[in-house]
Formats: sequence, C-alpha cells, structure tokens
Amino acid sequence: MKALRSAAAVGAAALLLAACGDGAGGTGTRLADGKTFTMALANDPGNLDPHFTSLSVTGQVDRFLYDSLLGFAADGKLLPGLAQKWQATTTTATFTLRKGVTCGDGSPLTAATVAANISFVGDVKNGSSRVGTFVPAGAKATADEAAGTVTVTSPAPDAFLDRNLGGLPIVCDKGMKDRGELKQGADGTGMFTLTEAVANDHYTLTRRKDYAWGPGDWKSTQPGLPDKVVLRIIPNEATMANLVLSGEVNAARIAGPDGQRLRGDGFQRRDVLAPSGEMLFNQKSGLLTADPAVRRALVQSLDLTQLRQVFTSGQGTAPTGLVAPSMSPCKGDSVTGSLPGFDAAGGKGALETARNGKPLALTLVYPTSGLPGAPATAELIQQQWTAAGVKVQLKPISEAQVGQIVGGELAWDVALFSITVTLPSQLVSYVSGPTPPQGTNFAFIDNKDYTAAVAAAQKLPGDSGCTQWQAAEKALLQHLDIVPFANSNVPVYAKGATVDLSEGDVDPASIRMLG
Repeated sequence: MKALRSAAAVGAAALLLAACGDGAGGTGTRLADGKTFTMALANDPGNLDPHFTSLSVTGQVDRFLYDSLLGFAADGKLLPGLAQKWQATTTTATFTLRKGVTCGDGSPLTAATVAANISFVGDVKNGSSRVGTFVPAGAKATADEAAGTVTVTSPAPDAFLDRNLGGLPIVCDKGMKDRGELKQGADGTGMFTLTEAVANDHYTLTRRKDYAWGPGDWKSTQPGLPDKVVLRIIPNEATMANLVLSGEVNAARIAGPDGQRLRGDGFQRRDVLAPSGEMLFNQKSGLLTADPAVRRALVQSLDLTQLRQVFTSGQGTAPTGLVAPSMSPCKGDSVTGSLPGFDAAGGKGALETARNGKPLALTLVYPTSGLPGAPATAELIQQQWTAAGVKVQLKPISEAQVGQIVGGELAWDVALFSITVTLPSQLVSYVSGPTPPQGTNFAFIDNKDYTAAVAAAQKLPGDSGCTQWQAAEKALLQHLDIVPFANSNVPVYAKGATVDLSEGDVDPASIRMLG
C-alpha cells in the first residue's frame, strides 16, 4: 500500500501489500480473447484522482487507468514502466521515458507532463496525499523533451527514491489542468479507459487496443487479454465467494472463512501477507491518549495474543515489523520485546494512576468491511478495557471514513486499522511530520527518536540503512505510537482467469482470460 490500507483494505496506503502466490487450478486451460474480466471490490473507491487518495481500493482501480514510471514484479523487482531506464541516488533521479506512449484520448505523453506530476505532488501547498509517500516534500522535476528524460531533485535524502518516484501514477495533461474531471473519471496512459462509473455498484472499463507499453517485456499481442473489465462493489465476503463459485466474478480478495470454499482445482490463489492488525492512538493535544503513560497502561490491559486469534480466526501470525514482510528490504524482528506484556491487574492499576482521578472514555473506530474479525476484535478490546475501568464507545466506519480520519475530519481516540507499506520510508509521512490538514500524520505523532533514526536511514541507499530503519520501527513501538498484533493473509482468489499481484494489488497487465 503505497496507500493507507485500513484493516479492510489502507495501504495506505496506498495505501502495498506483500505478494506471494501458490498455484491453483486452470493450468493447461487455453487462453481466450475478447472476454470480460469481473472483479469484486469490498468498498467503493470514492474519489478516483490518484494524487488525492490514501485508500487501497482506489489504488486498485487506478492501476487499470494509470501507469507509473516503473513496474513492480510480484517479488518486488523493479521493471521498466513508462520509463525504459533510470538511475538514482538518495537525492536525485533521472528517468528516460519510453517512446510512443499515449494518453487515453490519443495525445502523446510528454516528459514535461511527467515532470509536472512529480512537482505537483511534491509541492505541499497542493495538498496531495501522495507527498512523502511517492514524492518527497519539496521535490522538483525538470524535463528534457529532446532527450525524453525527467530529472528529479529532492531537498532531503530518500533511501528508496527511485522506487517511490517510480510508483507515482502519472496523470495526463488534461487531467492535470482540470482535476475535477478525475474524481469520477480518468486521464491516464493505462491499459483501460473508464466508460461507466456507478458509485457503490460498479465501474466498467474498456481495454485500449493501442496500448503497447506494459511493465517489463509485456506484449500487446499475447493471447487472453480481456476486452472489458467490470469492477463490482460487493461488501459481503459470502456473496463474493458465491459469485466466484458461480463464475459471475473472476477475482475477489477474501480474508475470512468463505475463502475456504474457493480452494482446490479450478481456482487460483495469490497470497497477500501483511501487518493487518494494528492499533493507533490519537495523540492530538488535550486527549488522554496523548499521554504515554495512558497508552502503556491501555496496551498492558490487552491480551494481544487473544486479539490476534479473534482478528484472524486463528489463522494469523505474530507480527515482526511494520512493513509487509515479503516485500520489505529489511528483515528482522522489531516487535519482540518492544511492547508491554499482558497484565490485567497491573494495567488497571497503572490506568488509575495515569488518569489521576479523571474519567477515561474512548472512542474506538474500526472498519465495517474487508476483515471479518474486526468487529469481534473491537468488542474484545472494549471488554478488556471496560474491566480496566475505561468506558469505550465502538464506532464502525466505512472505507470513505478512513479517508476522513486521515484528513482530520472525524473525532476518534483509538483506531483499529493498519498502514500497510512495502518500504519503511513509505510509513514516514503517516507517523511523523505535518498533521491534518497540512499532512497525513493523522495520529499527531511526535516521536523524536523515530525522526532521528529516519533521518539517519534516509541518507543510506536501499537496504544499507536497514539497521537505522529497524531502530526507527522500535522507536514507534516502544513509544506505543503503533501497536501491531497480527499479520494476516488476505488472498486473492480467481476463477476463469489467471492473475498476478503487484505490491498486493491485482496487476492489470497480468490478467489472462481462460476459455
């Protein structure tokens, strides 16, 4: 998720989940041309402008409509995208564009347009939710049309500058000039154009027959490409599974027990392992959750192992970090030993001391779709905190309301959703720096140890800074800015088609229809 992904989705991030796959049925079946690929989405994507969303469901839709400078293989390897070659340090990057790329209306994509995208997102005055995730704040880009190159300069080091810039969806010239057209429309170089948008029901897309610049060595002449894509909004996982079984839907992401019905011959499964069970505390000035002693007592009062069992229906694993494990360049365990152990009596006593006679009433928000275990987990948290003398109001929220929390528009004290990323640098803007409405640090976190460790890590390219990134994660955990308690597998199941994943999303370039 270079996107905020709520536990139903973020990623944020993104949204950007780790992708691995195990095969399923369909091998040996012939490929078929001219068919329609139908995919289920748990939530409506809302505003489709790729520079003004932090929701993963929107990122999935935008993958069909927009390209980025680089592509990402299922194992995280960088591939040519709109750029055929590139080079980068921690502060500068140059991308050489492919020739012959056009927008959906047939107009050519220019280096100037690509540069304008990067500079727009990098200018914090424009309020893009992608600043700090794809584009460093203050980064500027210049174009050389004759050479077909775009050069980017960042005022601050970014250890993964090429990967982050390379993932930014590129909007074509008309969309850059009139962003209102992008909310329920599109203007990109993607493989598909949007032909119908019915909010909370379906989105219909048509494949561009002139599209010939997919990621890596993708060829437009290969068999099995769908002529049309229909994205159906289906919040209920049981309904999703029924429609995949009947053949009405070709692909769906199903986290709960209904996925068990889609295993075996005739079905393909692509696994997505990510830190999905996380809690964040609102540390805005004046709130009791801004007090580290209160946060510590609250966490101490929770049985995180029990939360994990409920949240994942017993199928989850203990988290080892804050980045999707398969895709992270930094391996290691920052979680073990960083969080307080479960001690109900000690937590209750610590809360009484921390409250100093003040009543403690909290609003806990959690997503209404995407992970079936979230409501039961919220109820378990309420139960355990009530036993510690805390009054807890549960507030279910929609995917759109997750975006409102990021924008600082909804009141909350504790959030039960995750920020899912594939690079440690992608987490930075969500847990440090400017707060809403100027930034995406929606929990108002001010962790100086984290900021110092990040500053050191950003100066070192790629995985050479993993020791510093590990220290940064531990700082967040030890200050209880984020409390991870579960990794979950949220597989994508497919029937009548084969798919691969790119950073956790279905990759449009990978879809092949079966006869």
